[in-house]
Amino acid sequence: MNLTRTYKVAGHRFSLSMDEGSAVWKSLGNYGPFVCKDCGPDPVFSLEVVDNLDIVAKEEYFVSEPEGGEQRIDIYKLPEGYLFEMAPFADHPVCGSLKVSPDFSKGELLAVSSPVFCVNNAMMLMYAFRTAGLRTLEIHASCTVKDGKGFLFLGKSGTGKSTHSRLWKKNIPGSWLLNDDNPVIRIVDGEPRVYGTPWSGKTPCYINDDYPVGAVVRINRAPHDAIHRMSLVEGFASLYSSSSGLRDIRSVADGLFETVSAVVQAVPCYVLDCLPDDEAAIVCSREVLKDA
Repeated sequence: MNLTRTYKVAGHRFSLSMDEGSAVWKSLGNYGPFVCKDCGPDPVFSLEVVDNLDIVAKEEYFVSEPEGGEQRIDIYKLPEGYLFEMAPFADHPVCGSLKVSPDFSKGELLAVSSPVFCVNNAMMLMYAFRTAGLRTLEIHASCTVKDGKGFLFLGKSGTGKSTHSRLWKKNIPGSWLLNDDNPVIRIVDGEPRVYGTPWSGKTPCYINDDYPVGAVVRINRAPHDAIHRMSLVEGFASLYSSSSGLRDIRSVADGLFETVSAVVQAVPCYVLDCLPDDEAAIVCSREVLKDA
């Protein structure tokens, strides 16, 4: 017998269904703060964990080329919808297959192994693709809150996003971590707001709260600490490249374009060239807090 639970992230409701006796439920504590008690209208998407998938034919659509420590996600086009095949690392075999409807509102997940990874990854994927057209961005970033505003630190894996958030917490009084890997930005009444999510990478930080976006900062490793403000075009490119969603799907790409454009026109964007040191947090905060 299946059990269904509904969650709400950045105002968007979504549901998960699987066997009520599944041990996976006990490993989904990161969703606890986001359980939706007053569920309201239909969820934006629903995901069901199943024992088998009916795949008649699949056509290669997007094959990822991750590095050794990164996740593997390959996408195939189906006669009706898409198929995502996933693994926790690039050199691992596929452990889960996610079949979704063309609009990403319905999903079926077959987890051959690593079921907790598969469920988390499937929900993140469906959320990003389904909400892309709803003025919403799932961002690969670390987000720190200071003086009632959220500051997002972007950058390639290994550039020090999490380290920079820790340096803020250490050196900038009153700052704290909202999310360390996948916060969400949503445009609400014309204002970009950043939300905590159940997805925070290796840092257990699952906070159901939201704040106006104070600034977006791209982190670059450098032998010195210096910050400068980006142009609108540079800010757009930086934020767009950190947003989750496949650009080859027109509806997703159009949604991302519209929302990223709205964010960079309303929020200052910077580049921080820095060492992973205390001075980097001081230099960054001094500049962004005066404009926020």
